[in-house]
Amino acid sequence: MAAAVVATLLGTALLLDRLFPPPLDRLADLSVTVTDRKGQPLRVFTNAVGAWRLPATVEDVSPLFVELLLAYEDRRFESHAGVDPLAVLRAAAQNLGAGRVVSGASTITMQVARLLEPRPRTLSAKLIEAARAAQLEWRFSKREILGMYLTLAPYGGNIEGIRAASLMLLGKSPVELDAAEAALLVSLPQSPSRLRPDRYPERAQAARDKVLDRVAEVSALSPKAVAEAKSLPVPSARLSLPASAPHLADRLRSADPGRAEIATTIDGTLQQAVEALGRRAAETLNPQAGLAVLVVDNRDRSVLAYLGSPNALDETRQGPIDMVRAVRSPGSALKPFIYGLGFDDGIIHPLTQIADVSTRFGDWAPRNFDRSFTGDLTVMEALQRSLNVPAVLVLDRVGPLRFADALRRAGTRLVLPHGTALPGLPVALGGASISLWDMTALYSGLARDGVVAPLRMTRDDDDRAEYRLLSATAAQQVRAILEGSPPPPGVVQAQELRGSGPVALKTGTSYGFRDAWAFGVTGRYTVGVWVGRPDGTPSPDHYGRNTAAPLLFEVFDRLPADRGRPAGPVRNESPPELLRRLRPGDVEIAGPRQTDRLRLTFPVSDMVLEALGPDGKGEPMTLTATGGRRPLSWLIDGRRIAQSPIAREVVWRPDGPGPVRVTVLDADGRSDSATVEIR
Repeated sequence: MAAAVVATLLGTALLLDRLFPPPLDRLADLSVTVTDRKGQPLRVFTNAVGAWRLPATVEDVSPLFVELLLAYEDRRFESHAGVDPLAVLRAAAQNLGAGRVVSGASTITMQVARLLEPRPRTLSAKLIEAARAAQLEWRFSKREILGMYLTLAPYGGNIEGIRAASLMLLGKSPVELDAAEAALLVSLPQSPSRLRPDRYPERAQAARDKVLDRVAEVSALSPKAVAEAKSLPVPSARLSLPASAPHLADRLRSADPGRAEIATTIDGTLQQAVEALGRRAAETLNPQAGLAVLVVDNRDRSVLAYLGSPNALDETRQGPIDMVRAVRSPGSALKPFIYGLGFDDGIIHPLTQIADVSTRFGDWAPRNFDRSFTGDLTVMEALQRSLNVPAVLVLDRVGPLRFADALRRAGTRLVLPHGTALPGLPVALGGASISLWDMTALYSGLARDGVVAPLRMTRDDDDRAEYRLLSATAAQQVRAILEGSPPPPGVVQAQELRGSGPVALKTGTSYGFRDAWAFGVTGRYTVGVWVGRPDGTPSPDHYGRNTAAPLLFEVFDRLPADRGRPAGPVRNESPPELLRRLRPGDVEIAGPRQTDRLRLTFPVSDMVLEALGPDGKGEPMTLTATGGRRPLSWLIDGRRIAQSPIAREVVWRPDGPGPVRVTVLDADGRSDSATVEIR
C-alpha cells in the first residue's frame, strides 16, 4: 500500500514536472557582451528589457563571495532539497514571538524560483516558490542553481547579477572581490532599491557590516579581517560598463543576435590607445570631419583595433556612421595593385622607364596632384611619387575590367559611379569606391606574399577563402617600392626609432579633397587610416600625406616592435630588353596618335589558370590586350567569342579543364595568341 502511494506521488510529481517546466526565459534574456582577445569586456549591451544582466557561474566569482553568500543566506544549501525545514521552523518561531515578520526562510533555490517567476509576496506565492524550488533541485545541480542566482540577483536599478554589479559598482571582476566587497554584494539583493550604494551609502554600509558580523562565526574570516573590512567605505558611484569598439560591437551583434558573448580578436589595450589617438586627431580637424582606423595582424588576418569614428555619439561628426565599412573614393590608394598586376603580366619591371608627360586617353587627360609632369622616370619612382599618368598607362595595359575582376576575386568590392556599367581607366585615380575594410585587406596581402583573404573579427572566424591577387615576387616588389616612400614631414620612420622593420607607405586623396587615406604595411602589421567628412563635403588642403599619414605613424608607434621580414630593397638590376621602357599604346601624347603592335597581355603562353569553381564549372576571367587597331576580335580555339569595338579586354568563361588557345585579332588582321592550361 505504502509503495503504491509513493509510486502515485512520484508519478504525479513527474507528470507535473513535465506539464509545468520551470520558466527559464529570464536566463535566456541576457546582455550581449563583446570581449577582446583576452576575454575582457569591450562593449556590453542591455538585454531586451533594458537590464544589465550578464551570465555567471560559480567559477566567475571569488570563493570568498560564495562562502559569505551561503553563510548569510542559506547555510544548509548543500544538504536541503530546495526548502530548508529547520529554517522554516526558526523563522516561524521568530515571527510569532515578534508578532510580525522579522525573519524569512527562503533558501537560495527558493529565491531563484522567485527571480525566474516574480510573484506578489503572498502565502500562496511562497508555496509555489517552494514547489518550484523542489523542481529546480530535481532538474539541476547545486552549482547550476547557484549560477542562476549569480545571474539574476537584483542589485538596484537595472543592474542584475553578480558580474554586472561587480563591474558597475566596484569596477572589477567578481573573481577579484575582497571581504568588504563580497559582503556588500551579498547584502544588496535583500533590498536592492533601498540599499543602492550610489544613493544611500550609509544604508549600504550598514547592510554590509551586518553580513560581516553574522558570518564572522562561520566563515574563515578572522576578527581582524572583519574589522578591517568594516572600516572601509562603500563605493558611492555607479560606473559605466565598457563601451569600446562600438561600431565593431554593433556589427557583430547584428550579425549574430542570438549570442550572449562574442569573443573578438581585438587587442583591448591597443584599441583604447587607438581610440585616444582618434579623439586627439579629431580635435585638429574640422568640427564636421571624422576618421577611421583599422589595425590588422598579418600573420592570421586578425583585426587588432577597429575605430569607426572618433566618437560614436558625436552627431556633429556623424559619429554613429561606421566609416570602416563606408564606401569611399580611394584616390591613388589602388595604384600599388595596378603596378603589381603589371609586374605579373610581364608588362613592366620596377626599373622600367615610363613617361610622365601630358597624355590623352580618348577624351580624358589625367594630371598629377601638383599639375606638373616629370618626364622619364622608373616605375619604382612613379609609384613612390604616386604620379597619375604612369599609373593610368599601366592600367591601360593591364585592363580596367581585368583589374576590377581581380579585386572582386580577392573578396573586395569596387562600387562604380552611378550610371557606369564597366570600370574604366579613372579607376586608377579613385574613379570607383571601396571601403577601408577592403582596402586594408588588400594591403595586408602585400605582407602575405600576394595572397588576400578575409579579415578576422572573432576568434572563431573560420573563413579561410584565399585568393592570390599577386605573385609572391610581385607583392614583394610592390612592398619594397613602398618601403622607399618618404614619410610625411616631421615623421621619422619606425625602424629609426626602435629598430623595427620599415613601413611600406601609400597615401591617397580623392577628388575635391573629400577623402584622405594612408596605408602602412610591415612584416607583421597593416594599418589603414581614413580621414574626411562622412557626408562627402570637401576638406580643402587635407590630403593623405598631411592628414592621414601622421595618424598612421602614431598608430605604428603604439604597436610592439616588428622585427618581421622586410621586403628589402628593389634589386638594382636591368630589366629585360622588352621591359626597359613602357611604350604607350593607342593613346595620344602631345598630340599625335601612336599605335603599338597588337599584344595579348593576359593570359600569356604556358600559363596554368585556376579558373574552375568547386562545381567544375568555369569562372569568369578577363582577357586583355594592348596595341593594335580597334575593333578587336577574340577567339578561343579558333572560334570567335566576342568583338570589342572600344575596350581592349573581354570577359570569358571557360567551358571546362584542358588546354586552350586564346587569340586576339585587330582591324588590320594582326593577331597574337597564347596557349594556356585551364584547371
